[in-house]
Order: sequence, then C-alpha cells, then structure tokens
Amino acid sequence: MVTKAVFAGQEAQDALAIRTIRTLSMDMVQAANSGHPGTPMALAPLGWALFRYLRKHDPSTPGWWDRDRFVLSCGHASALQYALLHLGGYDLGLDELKDFRQWGSRTPGHPEYGHTPGVEITTGPLGQGIATAVGMAMAERHMAARFNRPGHRVVDHTTWVIASDGDLMEGISSEAASIAGHLGLGKLVVFWDDNHITIDGRTDLSFTEDVVARFASQGWHTLEVEDGNDLPALVLAGQQAKQDPRPTLVRVRTIIGDPAPNKKDTSGAHGAPLGADEVAATKEILGAPSEAFVVPEELGAVRESVLAEGTRVQGEWQATWDAYAAAHGDLAEAFEQAMAGEFPADWKDALPGFPVDAKGMATRKASGNVVAAMSKVLPNLVGGSADLAGSNLSTQPGLAAFGAAKDGDFSGGGEVPRNVHFGVREHAMGAICNGMALHGGVVAYGATFLVFSDYMRPAIRLAALMKLPVKYIFTHDSIGLGEDGPTHQPVEHVAALRLIPGLQVFRPGDANETREAWEAAMAYTDGPSALVLTRQALPTLDRVSTDGVRRGAYVVHGAYAAKGSDAVNGSGAPEVQLLATGSEVHLAVQACDALAEKGVAAQVVSLPCWELLTELPQEKQRELFPAGVKARVVVEAGSRMGWERWATMGLDSARVAYVTMDGFGASAPAGTLFREFGFTRDGIVQAALNLLGRG
Repeated sequence: MVTKAVFAGQEAQDALAIRTIRTLSMDMVQAANSGHPGTPMALAPLGWALFRYLRKHDPSTPGWWDRDRFVLSCGHASALQYALLHLGGYDLGLDELKDFRQWGSRTPGHPEYGHTPGVEITTGPLGQGIATAVGMAMAERHMAARFNRPGHRVVDHTTWVIASDGDLMEGISSEAASIAGHLGLGKLVVFWDDNHITIDGRTDLSFTEDVVARFASQGWHTLEVEDGNDLPALVLAGQQAKQDPRPTLVRVRTIIGDPAPNKKDTSGAHGAPLGADEVAATKEILGAPSEAFVVPEELGAVRESVLAEGTRVQGEWQATWDAYAAAHGDLAEAFEQAMAGEFPADWKDALPGFPVDAKGMATRKASGNVVAAMSKVLPNLVGGSADLAGSNLSTQPGLAAFGAAKDGDFSGGGEVPRNVHFGVREHAMGAICNGMALHGGVVAYGATFLVFSDYMRPAIRLAALMKLPVKYIFTHDSIGLGEDGPTHQPVEHVAALRLIPGLQVFRPGDANETREAWEAAMAYTDGPSALVLTRQALPTLDRVSTDGVRRGAYVVHGAYAAKGSDAVNGSGAPEVQLLATGSEVHLAVQACDALAEKGVAAQVVSLPCWELLTELPQEKQRELFPAGVKARVVVEAGSRMGWERWATMGLDSARVAYVTMDGFGASAPAGTLFREFGFTRDGIVQAALNLLGRG
C-alpha cells in the first residue's frame, strides 16, 4: 500500500517532472506543427507514476529480460512516451524531442518498435495495443511456467497499458479483454484514460456504455481514480492491481489538455497544436519558463535516481539468475536459447517426409503433421486456432492449453501451457500473437480459415511493420472449400496478403512443399509468414526438383526440367510454361502431360512463395522464366492480381492466359466448382493450345 513515505521529500521533484512532461509535450507538437498535445498533457501524472514508482525497468538496459512491459495503446499520445523516456534516463536526447515527427528522427508521430530505445511496441491503430498486451502477459505466463522453479523466480513481470476511450471503442479490445479475463491474466494492468473527448466532440456522441461494468463482467478486477492529477492515488491503484490475481482495469478520470485555459476539456486539444498563444498561456499557469524545450537542471537528479533504481532491481534479478543458473544449468541454457529465438541444430530432422502418392493428402493435414512433429522438438512453440482447431489441424498433441488461472501462482515445474484456445476472436488472435512475439521466448502462431484473414489484417500488417516472426496457418484456401459457398471461399485473399510488405505468403502444392514451406517460414525472422492450405486432398507429387520452395519458385515437372535442379537445362526453352500454386499445381502437371501427348513441350513451374522468388538474383529468375518460351498459362483458384509480373517476364502479354477467378465462388462440392470455374486439365490444355495457335 502506498504511504507518504514513498513520496517523502520527492513531492517537489514529482511536480516539476510532471510539469515538464506537459511543457515538452506541448513544445513537441508545436514545433512539428502536427500531433496530439492534449492527451500527453492530461496523462503526465499517470506516465510519471508508471515510470518512477510502478514499473520495474532499467533505462540503461531497455531489453532486460525481466523488465515490466509498457504499452502506450493510444499511440497518438507519443509525445508523452518520448518525454518520459527522456526524463527517465533512456537514450533519447532532447534534440530528438525537438525533431518530433521529422524525417530521420527517433521520435516518429506514433511509437515504433525497434526505432526508439524503450519503445516496446508499435502503436497507433487503436485497440491494437491493449490486445497485444494480452499476448505479452500470456507469454510471461508461459515462460514463468516453463522456467521458474521454487526459490528461483526468474520470470516475474507485469505488463502495464495506457488505453484511451478510442481503444476501448474498438471491437478488438473487447475480444482481447474477454480472453484475458477468462485466463485470469493477473500480470496485466490497464489504465483507461477516461477523458470524455474524441476528435468529433464529447464521447457521449457515440459511447455511453458502462465500461467498468463491461470489464467486470469479463472477469477483470476494476478500480477507479477520480482525479488524474492525484499521483499518490494513481500509484496506490497500480499497487492494488498487482495484488489481485485477475487482470485489472483502472479508470482514470482526466481532463484533456489540462491546464490549457481555452482548449482543455475540448476536442480542440486532441489532434492539433495548441497554438503559440495557448502554449504561452498554459506555461504561465504552470509557472514554467516561456522558452521551448526547457528541462530544469533539478531533474537531472531525478533521472539519476530512476537510473539507480533500475540498476538496483536488475542487480537483484541478476543475483537471482546467477543462483538459478547454478542450480538449473540446463534450464538456464534453454531460457537463453528461447529468448534469442534459437532452435536446436537438428530440429528439421524431426519433420516428416511424404512419399509420392496419387491420392495424397490435404496440405492442412500435412501441416498438422509438421506442427505435431515440431511440438516435440521446439518447446517454445505456442499457438492455436480461433475456434477451428479441428479444421486447421493446429493443435500440438498432448500438450497443455492456456486455461483460467486458479491461484495466479506460476512458480514453474508444472504443466507448461502451449496450446491456445483463442475462441472466435480472429482479430485479437492476431494481436495476441504479436504480443507473444514482442515479449520474446516463444514462437507464436495462429490459425483460422483463409477467408477470415480479413478479420485480423490490421494485426498482420503490424506484425510485418514490426518485423515479428509470427506464423499464420490459413486453411480452406479457395473454392475447394466447397459447399459452404462464396461467403467462406477466399478469392481475393491470397492476392491481398501478398500486398503486405514483409509478409511471406506460402501456398504449397502438396505435402512435401508444405513441410518445406514450414522450414522456410521458421527460418524467416524478419517478419511474419502465412501458410495457405487446402481443405481437399492433393496428390503428393513426383517432383523433378525437391529444393525449390526456399527459393520461392522452381520447375516441378515437364520438358527441359533438369533432374535435381530448378533451372531449365541447356536443351532450350519449353514452348509453354504452366505457372501454378497450391491445389492447382497437380492440375498443371496433368495438363503438362496431356500437352506432351499432343507434341507440345510444356513445363510446370510452382511458385509457392512470391516473396522468396523476388529475392532471387535476376539471372536466377530469368532461368526460371526464359525468354524463349512462346506462351505461359497462369493457374490459380483466386484473383489474377499480381501474376502479370511473372507471367510476362520476357514475354508479350498477348502470349499469356489466365485460368483464375474473376468473381466469387458458389455453393457446391469442390469437384463441381473446379469444373464449372474452368480449373480442369482440359481447360488448361486448351488455353495453352490457343496461345500457340493450335486451338
């Protein structure tokens, strides 16, 4: 419980720090002539409470493993975070604050992970931060259960969040809060900035629900602080939150723009500079110097005290770690390996191979076999499905799932949760996976039907932006879904995913390509990967090359394919190339053989990952798509968007045909749909012959 002793002799320092956070926030936005001054000003006491009194962190070592995580979910209030980082001793100088929102600065308009020391997460799209924080808390629970031992608690930290009205309006926040309450994530504390203001005006224009009651109904512990300027009350609320085994929501009533005389408590303080006159008047009320970017010398001692406290708490943890490493050397080594994102050297040896088989299997089933195999050799693999585990085949067999906390004690040595029942919450699932990846120590994956990737697209985009190695399992990938009809048949989704920079999209054509796609996805650590998989069985092919998935494209079958190579041999180019992915590769193989019977030298090129293909040197790309080819046929049960890049390489567009989808699907058995929409051997053959003038 907070006492006056906590603040003894520091009241003047705290008041000065809070005043300076407010003035720096105004000055940053004013200098940039853009930004959001009002929320940082209102939240200055709360931010200071977190950075000086509540949060366990060491500014000299921002990446310390057992630090408390901090998430500014309302990323538009970035000036608050930058002021806190500067005053708290992080490596962010005053000149960086002066360059707020400018080219090349470390103070962008919204916080960016990996760009600014001390920033834990990229935020800005509202709702994403609070949902991602749930993933951080889940990763903490997994790591605590896996590594802590009685007397050696090396994983024990809290995730602190500041969220706005807008965050809690977004549907993703409700999805995430629901699962957090269900799981009893007691290491998660959310301060809700209840300032009653949105860009359009007062929140009651659109938002009148009882937010505290909503969170209570979802299993959260709730607290309220009626005056956002009451520093002791804020610290007390944070301390009380840490004592409860449930996640905690603290409603903090603030006044946006406080104490700007003309714009406080109005939408005018939200998303635009206050203006020179209003800044001057506000500084006069605060008793602050009129000059911009003034940091009083007295705050140097405060910065040193925050740094000293960080050194102390990390030193205590280091002593705990040293004792732990001495008592549990194997666990300590595994912990370090997990936090470094390293895998056992021989992990690929555990993955299954699949014999050539005309009947084959669905690529979702092959993926399920790979996931089951990886689960035995990668103890940091954590993930699950959005209520479709039986269809996605994404469960790690025989392993524990995250469940409701019984007593909040995860001292280690018991069951380690690795499967996640996300429920029907695709958007939250995507953000939670991001949070687990940001936390570190786990390889996070999430699974759903491909058509529902739209529901989680904002989280996928942020994973790509933050370069997080999250893995997505997207099954039921085309009209092959069948009877469920066009509402569930993804047509444009693969093309849409391919548009996201940094996201690797794999659409494997058989079981072995699926295994190889998993290998490539696990090796990719600079961004997320998506495996796009079939519901229906596909033949396991007799491929002329077995080492092409990692390069993104390769010759699978047909004339002029050099055995064991992905390059065209020296005999010359084929007359026609059939370019395909996924479930259409085997159709292209059938068409290739039929063309050969008609005297046409044809070749099948599988393109399971365009992103990897793009990285190939141009001479390697030209080997795959030689200039001597007379025609190409693209075969993919989805939108043709983007295919022109590969289909027309060294070839006039008039010599290219597309067997693709131009509209939505229909409800019927998969075989019927493929036939009716033209995805047949004969249809592909005819398209090729027409291009060659032999139709």
